[in-house]
Amino acid sequence: MVNKIEHIGIAVKNMDDANVLFEKMLGVPSYKMEAVESEGVLTSFFQTGNSKIELLVATNPESPIAKFLEKKGEGIHHIAFDVDDIEAEITRLKNEGFVLINEVPKKGADNKLVVFLHPKNTNGVLVELCQEIK
Repeated sequence: MVNKIEHIGIAVKNMDDANVLFEKMLGVPSYKMEAVESEGVLTSFFQTGNSKIELLVATNPESPIAKFLEKKGEGIHHIAFDVDDIEAEITRLKNEGFVLINEVPKKGADNKLVVFLHPKNTNGVLVELCQEIK
């Protein structure tokens, strides 16, 4: 079961510029920057109240974020939902007919296990499910 929106991911071309922009806009600094080598991405997280924003910049030209930026430019990349049991959600969603990009959870940023639903089944929105690693 989905608990809440965990974060909104935004693809950016320049992390330094984006961090300055979001710090000014939100009035808080990034609380964490983290590289996710397996995805070829550097992330930066902002939190205000219960809401989080994840900025993503490509660290190599073959990464999904690099391809997204090339095709669509900067902007919202994905919406992430927090779940208690990612394995149960994978099974439930597959039974409902959703196609997953990765059916085995992998380590993502901010101490999370993650899977992605294919946007072809979600009205064009890349959906991430994430579970806190305990």
